[in-house]
Amino acid sequence: MSTDSYKIYCKVRDKFGYKDSTVAIGAGITKSTFSDWKAGRYQPKDEKMQKIASFLGVSMEYLKTGEEKEGGETYYLNEETTKIAQDIFENKELRLLFDTARNAEPEDLMAVHNMLLALKRKEQRYDD
Repeated sequence: MSTDSYKIYCKVRDKFGYKDSTVAIGAGITKSTFSDWKAGRYQPKDEKMQKIASFLGVSMEYLKTGEEKEGGETYYLNEETTKIAQDIFENKELRLLFDTARNAEPEDLMAVHNMLLALKRKEQRYDD
């Protein structure tokens, strides 16, 4: 099972264009987790699997089996969040912004936020 779940992990990871080191940092786990998992020496415990799944935006069930449980288990609690997450997942530029913002300093995020608001206001003036 461990190598099958590793293959599922790789498929999801590759959709994002991530490396194991990116996932390790984002999920707060060690990079060696992936080499041991790949070799079949180790199946991450549920706590680590949940961290990996959360970082990748999939359920732990999907990461383990490649399938979602029946009954419509969803990762997000509301439709708006689901849509935003899907937009980020499908759009390379949005993923880049999200990944960059994840580790940015608060004042840097505020500067980018203000810049985007200014661009939006400028665009609205041109639409009028």
